[in-house]
Amino acid sequence: MSLGVRTDGDTGVAVVTLDRPDRLNAIDLALAAELTECWRALRFDDSVRAVVLTGAGERAFCTGIDRDAVVPQPASPYMLDDPLLRIGPKANDLWKPVVAAVRGMACGGAFYLLGESDFVVADTTAAFFDPHTAYGMVSAYESVLMAGRMPYGEAARMMLMGTAERISAHRAHQVGLVSELTEAGGALTAAVRCASVIAGYPAEAVQGTVRALWAAGEAARAQAYAQAPHLIALGNLPPARQAELFAGRRRGDFRVR
Repeated sequence: MSLGVRTDGDTGVAVVTLDRPDRLNAIDLALAAELTECWRALRFDDSVRAVVLTGAGERAFCTGIDRDAVVPQPASPYMLDDPLLRIGPKANDLWKPVVAAVRGMACGGAFYLLGESDFVVADTTAAFFDPHTAYGMVSAYESVLMAGRMPYGEAARMMLMGTAERISAHRAHQVGLVSELTEAGGALTAAVRCASVIAGYPAEAVQGTVRALWAAGEAARAQAYAQAPHLIALGNLPPARQAELFAGRRRGDFRVR
């Protein structure tokens, strides 16, 4: 198992932990399936009224899809399989509030999770970036989700600058991606505190509010998502060329903003 779920019956809060710290909590196909199963199961657990999502270890919340994951694809450009499309709570029809607690890196496919969380708490070690363009890939679903969470110019800069920049926790807090900034190591405690308060309110009212907030951008998101597979099929470099660019990356050669 690469996913931990711990439930507190007294507070009604479940803490869901990505537990692959040796891989910077990157998501392989097994973890993707576990996330889908977890969100679906939480729909039926009435003892859980709020959820905190975090990552194990100090280095990363999540670094997106595991580079070693093998994702079989149909030959047709009209049938693209994205293994991360079903890893978020909203994609699985879970309307219980989800608070993300971020420590360390959050990049690439991590935005599927952050984009479907209701708000984000981070500590001062957090850093956000999207490497897609640097490695010859279109950032499609990630860009759609982040454009709904940040001012357009900030989202565009993060997605287009690739590995050249990382957004610091302070900057993420300034632009509204992060709702609360804590000292190093304090994000999980702060997120649980928020979730515990929310879990103490009538569940029907809370879940209706979560659904209303998500509905505010639903039509635009659906239209943008419909374009994403075609943009990816048109814009992605061949996998071998992506691998060359990834192998030639220079570690630590980035600006923190």
